[in-house]
Amino acid sequence: MNGAPRSIDPLDEPDGEARRVYLRLRKVLGDPSTLGRDARRRREAATGAESVPFGAGRDPRGLGDVIGGLTAQLGWETQLAKGDLLLSWSDLAGEDTAKHSEPVSMEDGLLVVQCDSTAWATQLKTMRVRILAAIADRYPDAGIRNVRFLGPDVPSWKRGPKSVPGRGPRDTYG
Repeated sequence: MNGAPRSIDPLDEPDGEARRVYLRLRKVLGDPSTLGRDARRRREAATGAESVPFGAGRDPRGLGDVIGGLTAQLGWETQLAKGDLLLSWSDLAGEDTAKHSEPVSMEDGLLVVQCDSTAWATQLKTMRVRILAAIADRYPDAGIRNVRFLGPDVPSWKRGPKSVPGRGPRDTYG
């Protein structure tokens, strides 16, 4: 038995942190043995693929196809559909209606629309089914399942410099 400490390779330890980091980097960056000078030639020989100038998959694609594939790959369809819905609100609700209403938020399948008056909010509530059908038809990726119409904000009796505790000025209404 020699009293000198022996050198331990961190990659030999089955649960070592260095081993986990090495394996993760190898997974992300690839096998170091394929990064050599002849790596592409070895890879082509192993898969049987060769680069042919006019082979399959080499045709140019339109910009719309490329952008569509990119948005699908990155998962942007929902956000882009929501943006398109906001931009085309006047087409969905009608030009006259859009002058008196504005979509303000979209969360968890709920579209919230702020209206100029309670009359417009009530009118849009009667048109809810038609508006939801148009949204589902044109923008299915937006994920809108319900619409909420809000009237104008009314002043609160509970806040302000002259508010009083209790029922306040409404206690004499009847």
